[in-house]
This record gives sequence, structure tokens and C-alpha cells, in this order.
Amino acid sequence: MTDHALIRTTNKPAEPWRQRLIRSLLYGRNVDRAAKARARVGLAILAFACVYAILAGRLVMFAVGADNHGARRTASQDAIATARPDIVDRNGEVLATDVKAPSLFAEPRRIIDKDEAIELLTATLPDLDIGEVRDRISSRKGFAWLKREITPKQQQDIHRLGIPGIGFLRENKRVYPTGAEVAHLIGLVNIDNQGIAGMEKWLDSNGLADLHRAGFATDRLQKPVELSVDLRVEHALRDELMKAKEKFKAKAASGIISNVRTGEIVAMVSLPDFDPNNPREAHDPERINRLTTGVYEMGSTFKAFTLAMALDSGKINLNSMWDARGNLHYGKFTIHDSHQLGRFINTKEVFTYSSNIGAARIALGQGVEAHKAFLAKMGQLTRLRTELPESAAPLVPRRWGELNTVTVAFGQGLSVAPLQAVMGINALVNGGYLIPPTFLKRSEAEAAAMAKRVVKQETSDKMRYLMRLNAEIGTAKSADVKGYYVGGKTGTSEKVINGRYAKKRVLNSFTAIMPADDPMYQILVMIDEPQALPETHGFITSGWNAVPTGGNVISRIAPLLGVEPRFDLPPSDRLILATSKTTQ
Repeated sequence: MTDHALIRTTNKPAEPWRQRLIRSLLYGRNVDRAAKARARVGLAILAFACVYAILAGRLVMFAVGADNHGARRTASQDAIATARPDIVDRNGEVLATDVKAPSLFAEPRRIIDKDEAIELLTATLPDLDIGEVRDRISSRKGFAWLKREITPKQQQDIHRLGIPGIGFLRENKRVYPTGAEVAHLIGLVNIDNQGIAGMEKWLDSNGLADLHRAGFATDRLQKPVELSVDLRVEHALRDELMKAKEKFKAKAASGIISNVRTGEIVAMVSLPDFDPNNPREAHDPERINRLTTGVYEMGSTFKAFTLAMALDSGKINLNSMWDARGNLHYGKFTIHDSHQLGRFINTKEVFTYSSNIGAARIALGQGVEAHKAFLAKMGQLTRLRTELPESAAPLVPRRWGELNTVTVAFGQGLSVAPLQAVMGINALVNGGYLIPPTFLKRSEAEAAAMAKRVVKQETSDKMRYLMRLNAEIGTAKSADVKGYYVGGKTGTSEKVINGRYAKKRVLNSFTAIMPADDPMYQILVMIDEPQALPETHGFITSGWNAVPTGGNVISRIAPLLGVEPRFDLPPSDRLILATSKTTQ
């Protein structure tokens, strides 16, 4: 080999300064290359060991907590019954609450033998539909419900089968400890614990559904919802209405007890009702809430509005006279009274004898526009809005002429929800203030802030006097429970069947206040299509059924409501009129 060749072999080209700098920064100088390689291999082995340890841990978690992971997977695929706040009455008694119940689900991708799984599950749960189960298990979904709200024993039996891909999830199930007692007020929820009627639906529409979607509606973060209803009073009202419905073989019976000073609904019953623990009953059209969803001609109870309108105008007084010597003929229609008096009667007698002729003449004297305006001011011509989603709009004549004023004056030709009639009567006796009704607890100060004056104090005094006088000498005598100074007004309205009024099919109502000199509560009792009994001497009018039922209700609820009895009180003209600023 020549010297020139040797020089080419031993003299390697110099390493660029950039590479030397990078190598020195990464490895340093004078480092043993073999030791450095061994360190890199050890580091790689440690990294792979950590990765495999994490994967093994996750697999163990999936195996142990399959139900919880299944729950997470359902968040975007299937609704899970979320938590709801307790609903309690005004005294803290639980009306609705959540309990935990297991539900059965499948993870179709993990099921090895689908036919075997279907056979075992349907044998254990005979009410499962084989075709539906097969469709769900055969799907390509990662999660599918098989049966919601199973019993602990069913859960145990299925668990023993040991089927891969079958699991359980504890959900919130809504239960109603009081059963049907407050059914129409509370409402109910669907299988996903979402409110679909009554106060349950109101809860969802007032923020609960948003909390659920945000994930904040947990068991621990929700305060009970306090209602205005008193469960004790509710039970007494329902019990008396059930007795009356059975006794008079009525189609239905309903009632409301309202605080006239606050607008709170203390009790509300509509029979037939349903058990919210058995939702199928709620779909029966005969079980609607007749007090808010139904609209009816309220009959002679509407005469209270007619007389209040005229008295408030100042055009008449309690001693004004009205011609009741004969029937009132208006076009081809004839207005007559149940009890023909054949003479002139004063305003007080129009009320106590419940004279259709007198009420019609009073309304005509005020005029059509004044009549419409007064009823609108009393909230009788528009839909009443409360917390309950179920509400019906009144049926108001499209063209309101004099004939409409004549008939509406005594409660025909205008159909309203009974609850809005209660609201109007409250205003007539509480000093003249219209207060929206509520199913939530409300103080008198809160009610005063939203109250709207609709009649004068003097008019309210006169209406209380008339209602008490009617219990002393008029059609409400059988509801005059001693010690409670009851006042009241009866109503018997013939139902419209095939476009004609049917004399034998009536809707009876009785509205009462107690005590009449300083009212605290209004009681409305309604009986739909009562039948005549020997003790009613063949009569089916309100005085023979709704009024005595109202008396029974008052005798039971007055002590519960803290209304103390007072005996030996003077008659209404001395206790009510004499202490007011009114003139006759």
C-alpha cells in the first residue's frame, strides 16, 4: 500500500461542528457507549411495564364495576332516571319521593350466546317480550335497557344466571306514599323520572330539567318543594266526597278548599281519581282533574258575581226591588224561577231565593258591556294560569248580546274552570282583592303584593252578608254548621246534552265561606249527575246533596284548620252589616 493510500484511509473527514454540539449536549463528553445503551434499554422496559400495568388495572376496573361503566355509556344513548326533590305538604308530610330500584340492561357486544341469554332471561322474567328482547340484544349498540325497575329478588335470580353482558343499574324511582290522596295535584312522572303532569311537570318546566341536563340535580343538592295543601284536610275532603258520590250514585264529585286571604289551595279533590304509583290509571278520560281541566256552567253560584257587579256600581242597594211577578220573556226564550214568587222581591231575596228572573233584570240594568267588563276584571273570561300545567280556557260566547247577559247572569251560557270561579268568589268576600290561586305556600304579605282590587270594601261586606243570610234563611241552611258562622251559595245547572238542556242530568255546586264575618276559607263542593233518593223526596237540586256534603266537610276540616267555634253569635244584619261602613 502506498503512502498516499494510507493517508486517505486513516484521515477521516472532520465532524461538522453542529453535530459535535448536539452530541455533546445529548450525551456529554467521554461517556461509555455500552453503559449508555444498557440504560436506554432499561428505560424502554420500564416504560412498557407501566403501560401494561395501566391496561391491566383498567381491565380489572371494567370487570368489577361493569354496572357503573354501563351507566356512563348510556349517557348519550339511553335516558337514566335522575333524582327529583321530595314534594311535601304544608306540614312537611311527604307526598312524593325517590327510592332506589334496580334496572336490567344488556351490553349486546359482550353477550357470547344470545339465544341462550334470551331463553334464560325470559324464563326468569316471564313478562318480558321475547321479540323485543331479541331485537335489543341483537342490536349493535353498546347498551340497551331490558326492563326498568325490577324487584331485588328478580335481580338476585338474574345475577345467579351469570350471563356475560347482562348487568344492573340502580335508578331513582318515584313513589307516592299517599297514593291517590293528592293525585291530580301532584301529577306523576314517566319511566325516566321526568314529570308529565301536575306539580311534577311544573318542577321540570321550572328549572329541574335544566339541572338534570347540567348534571347538578343530585340526591344531595335538592331541597323539598313545599306545597300549600294540607294532607289532613285533603283526606277529610276526599273521604266526604267519596261518601257523597256513592250515596247519590253520582258520575263524579270534586271539591276545593282555598285560603281567601292568600289564594293558597289547601285541598283539591276530583273523583274518580287515580293512583300515581300506577300510571296506567291516569290515562282514563273519566279521571281528569275536573277543577282545572274541565269547564262548566256554574249555575246559580254565578249570581254572586251579578249582584256584586250591580252593588259595586252604586246603582242598586240591598233593598232595591225587582219584578218577579211572572216569567221573563226575551224573544223566543222564557226565563223562570224554580220557586215562583209572584211578586216584587228585593235584592236580598234575589240571592236567598236564587231568582233567575231577578238576576237577569239586575244584569240587564247594568248593560252588556259593563257585564262583560266586570267578569273580565274578575278573571272569568280568560284562561287561568297556575302551577298546574293542566288548565282549560273558558267557553265564552263569540257574540255577546243582551240574551247572553240574561243567561250568564244566573250561570248559563258561560263555562269556566271551577278553580277560576273560586278565585273570583274569594275576591268578593276577602275585602275586594283578586289574588291568583297557588299550590305553593304563600304568606299574606306575599299575597298582598300581587293582589288587585276589583270591588270596594263595602261591596265585599254586602256579599258576605248575603252569603251568611243565605245560610240563615235561604238555600244553604243545611250547611250551617253551628259555631262556624258559615255563609254560602248553591248552584244547580242542567247539563247540555246534544245541544239541549237535560233537566234530569245536572251538575250541582255549593260554595261556602267560613266564618262569614271575617272569612278565612272558601269551600267548593261539586256533584255531577246525582240521583234522587227517597230522603231527597225525588229532588236532585244542590240543596239536597251538595249542600249537606259541604256541611259534613266543614264540620271535619274546621278544627284541622284552626278555626275556633263561636256560639250565640248575632244574625248577619247585626254582626256583618252593623259593623261595616255600608248602607243598605
